[in-house]
Amino acid sequence: MQRDPEVYPAGRSGREAENEVDLGTLWHGVRRRFPVILLTALALALAVYLWSRAQPDVYEASSSLITTGNGDVGTLRDSQVTAPPLPEGALQEALQGPIVLGEVIRRVRTESRLAPAVRGEIAGDLQEELQKRDVRTVELLSRLDPGGNGIYTVTAQGPSAQAATLLADITAQALLNWDQGRALRGVQRAETSLRAQLAEIDRQLAAGTLSDLERQTLVAARANAQRNLAQATIQAEGATGSLELVAPAVPPLNPVAPKPLRNAVLTGLLVLLLGSGVAALRTVLDRTVRSEEDLLNFGLPTLGSIPRLRRRDVVFSGIVRAARQAGLYEAVGFLRVNLLSRLGNQSGRRVMISSTVPGEGKSSLTATLADGLAESGKRVLIIDADLRRGTQQEVWDKYDREHVWHQLSGTGGARTFQDALRAPENVQVMEAEQGVHVLPAGPGLHDSLTLLNRPDLGSLLGRWGQHYDLVLIDSPPLLAIADALVIGKHADAVLLVTEEGKTSLQAVRQVLRRAQGAGLAVMGFIINKVDASNQEVRTYGYGYAPRTKEAR
Repeated sequence: MQRDPEVYPAGRSGREAENEVDLGTLWHGVRRRFPVILLTALALALAVYLWSRAQPDVYEASSSLITTGNGDVGTLRDSQVTAPPLPEGALQEALQGPIVLGEVIRRVRTESRLAPAVRGEIAGDLQEELQKRDVRTVELLSRLDPGGNGIYTVTAQGPSAQAATLLADITAQALLNWDQGRALRGVQRAETSLRAQLAEIDRQLAAGTLSDLERQTLVAARANAQRNLAQATIQAEGATGSLELVAPAVPPLNPVAPKPLRNAVLTGLLVLLLGSGVAALRTVLDRTVRSEEDLLNFGLPTLGSIPRLRRRDVVFSGIVRAARQAGLYEAVGFLRVNLLSRLGNQSGRRVMISSTVPGEGKSSLTATLADGLAESGKRVLIIDADLRRGTQQEVWDKYDREHVWHQLSGTGGARTFQDALRAPENVQVMEAEQGVHVLPAGPGLHDSLTLLNRPDLGSLLGRWGQHYDLVLIDSPPLLAIADALVIGKHADAVLLVTEEGKTSLQAVRQVLRRAQGAGLAVMGFIINKVDASNQEVRTYGYGYAPRTKEAR
């Protein structure tokens, strides 16, 4: 009955089989988490929508400047002085600097067409951006050809259409002033040089040691310098830069921000995308029992898949009654048929039901299986062999607190498994329901292994189960303590309960290694607490319920 747990189908190793994730499993993992992802996306989208609605409106206006890159480079001409063309990126750097942006801030603070609060807000934002060297309230975009000719677009944002328009025009004018100042500074340098020449000539003429020819030469040079100085003074009035205003800003009709609906939709889509990606990643990285295929990789069959019951029903009704009300008859029926077909018709067969770790539902499943076997006419004895944390008494007390006790051997005597091990001649069992008798574990016992390590344990179990069709032994988890390895040696078959999405495949592998080393006859697995949304569970026979008169 025991199979080698290290044999895997198709020549694959356990690690390779464990790492495989098919599209169906991936889709199921995403679909199982999708309600939470959807609710999170809707909640965040609503929050972003409300937050965006609460934000102040932002308007945007633009003005345009044109530049020509073929002007004379800083030369004096008869009618005009033109600044040299700007290298690429120079105007953007100027806008980020204190000269241009400082002028913008000063003009904003004195702009009478803006309310004082608006002036203070814009000037404060610009001052902060200047200090951080990250100007966003006003921006500059360029479209230039290789020769340096093209268009600069000045874009400004403000709390109102008027504020955005004025800020765009003020910024454009500040850039024009800065560009014109470049040409004016060239003329001023020329004036300074000419005045220095005149001063030197006057000094030499005043020396009185010059010959007539030298004096005449200096007088002619002085007259020429005076003419050039007069011309430079005139040219300073007409100095111009390489920029020219093309189109002033026009007041915008609608704000550019905020956009609550767009922000909400983008947020929802982003959360859905990220959530689905995270769900898919968690499914890929999931190393827990997800389906029968995961367990078949260990070379052992899955005898049944039991759906998860609602915790509320279990608390108020108990596991047995809750299982009946939830309609688990088909799921338990498959398990019962698979179990009996492998055990045969011999009475008194002992089946140990265990798990990897606590909390996977082995005790509840033992009671549910016993109830299903009793309904099919079998007499079942449940032995709660979990001497440290026995729960069968509590499970059946939820079903019926008034129990009748029957004599299992002798007269009177022990009513718990630990007392029965001490005095096996006189033992009583509790009638949980018709066809199901229970020998509870008794109070928690720390030194349980000493009590179980008695040479006649197998004969005691055989003697107690001779009048029953099946003996179900509820044992401790195999990875928790060694009690189950001792008890399992005296069982005809061992069923390993796993919990969908919780029991790790590594834990299953460790349990099978321990079981193989101890010589336990592991029959197969039971997947417990299966999600009802699982396609395999939904098609497990629930659609084949008896037809009622109304359905006809």
